[in-house]
Amino acid sequence: MRLFKKSSVVALVVCLFMLSMVVAGCGGNEQSGQSGEQAQTPEPVEWIANSVWPADNLQCVALQEFADRAKEETNGKVQITVKSGGALGYKGPELLKAVRDGLVPISSMVITQAAGDEKIFGVVSLPFLTRNYDEAKKLSEIARPYFDKACEEKWNQKILLMSPWPPAALWTQKKVDSVDDMQNLKVRTYDKNGALVVEATGGTPYPLPFSEVYSALATGTIDSVITSTVTAVDGKFWEVLKYHAPINITTTLELFTINLDEFNKLDKETQNTLLEIGKEIEAEMWDKVAKIDEEQKQICNENGITTVEPSEEFMDELASITKNIREDWLKEAPPEAKEIVEKFRAEVGRE
Repeated sequence: MRLFKKSSVVALVVCLFMLSMVVAGCGGNEQSGQSGEQAQTPEPVEWIANSVWPADNLQCVALQEFADRAKEETNGKVQITVKSGGALGYKGPELLKAVRDGLVPISSMVITQAAGDEKIFGVVSLPFLTRNYDEAKKLSEIARPYFDKACEEKWNQKILLMSPWPPAALWTQKKVDSVDDMQNLKVRTYDKNGALVVEATGGTPYPLPFSEVYSALATGTIDSVITSTVTAVDGKFWEVLKYHAPINITTTLELFTINLDEFNKLDKETQNTLLEIGKEIEAEMWDKVAKIDEEQKQICNENGITTVEPSEEFMDELASITKNIREDWLKEAPPEAKEIVEKFRAEVGRE
């Protein structure tokens, strides 16, 4: 009886051992198939996304749309909570470093502010390099691979999408349709490029915060403003100004990035899903912002602002008189920036 029990135990152990080998064999192929590849995301990731803009701003709306679609199209694997209005306390010029260091996983940022740390970003907002919205889009497309490389290799982050802002126009008390008309203007500017343009055309730049613009116009401290149609509507410019010259001084971009360490936690399929969402939203934003720009211009016109479309001669004048601004920037820019400009000029057939 004891021998029977002992043999039964031995048989049971052998069976269990063989079963474990079969199970291990079934799993082994799967594991070896993942060797060297990124690990699968074990559970949903939860990220914070930062925006300095109010929740109803077009760029913050785009960020929220990205978050919503990411959750839906990854079946809840990626969950992003958008913090708007600068609630996290970060200012624009800090954001490239904040994402790099993982202080915030995802953020959007004005690319010209990030250019303080990564000079190549400044190429998209060189004054009068592009003359219209389509050219600005072409420049963005040419620059994108260079920006991707800089972000990944130098700043530990991945670009999800790049979204345009409406181009910067000139808003004035008097009609402006030549460089001579820009002489002696007292112009509110918001960045270095705008100030350089005003000085090149014989005016005086005033780097005022937007909160002070209306009162400065009302009191005559300034008589002109460089800004977009969206801001003109926000500021009710028709109450203090008369003319709008859509001379496309600069067109800048909003950059949406994710910390590369966080991005690499995702499996390849989820990564590709996020990048595809970003690609689709970016295309939508180029169409959307063009429509918004036109709608905001019409609101200004309906309230008394006269739009004076610039002639080709006027645009040639502006490009010529600001040539040194672009050339001086390129002298100190990375070689890649010069490549971008050369490729763009070849595309549009203009020096």
